[in-house]
Amino acid sequence: MTDRESHFKALMQRGRDGDATAWRVLLTDLGGHLRPFFIRRLFNGGSDAEDLVQETLIAIHAKRATWDSSQSFTGWAYAIARHKLVDHLRRQGRRPTHPLEEASALFTDHTVEEGATRADLGRCLSLLPVRQRRLIEDVRLKGLSIAEAAERHGYSVTAAKVSLHRSLKTLTARFAEPVASTGSARDED
Repeated sequence: MTDRESHFKALMQRGRDGDATAWRVLLTDLGGHLRPFFIRRLFNGGSDAEDLVQETLIAIHAKRATWDSSQSFTGWAYAIARHKLVDHLRRQGRRPTHPLEEASALFTDHTVEEGATRADLGRCLSLLPVRQRRLIEDVRLKGLSIAEAAERHGYSVTAAKVSLHRSLKTLTARFAEPVASTGSARDED
């Protein structure tokens, strides 16, 4: 059993036994894992993430008596979070296009490098006009189809393809390393 699993399990046990402090710590710690989990999977830049966190925490609170203490707590909590996410996507008329990960995805640590990469990517994309930037974010980062993103941003499918191509070409030209001149094409001895 991992340290995180045993930590959550102990808090859950104490919370179910009436320890209000343990329950508050459990919900706070879970919220810290749920936010990035939902933000990475939402199509709107994560603006609904906080609502999903609250819905999930409420469901965990309401269903706490159904958790079997001989089973994994993180797996149980992940199942609830996953169901809340799927319900949310269905309400929006969307279906997940790739499989949702294992329960461990909810409780992965987020590295400093990951945050730095996200910040660098944001700075790169900020060079583009807002409409083009949003199109790239939707298609390349959030996984929307070109047709879905085109409709969302008021493009025809063809115009969206052209815009994506030109935007990516602009970014490539801006950030590609210059090719070093090798001089003559002929090797001289």
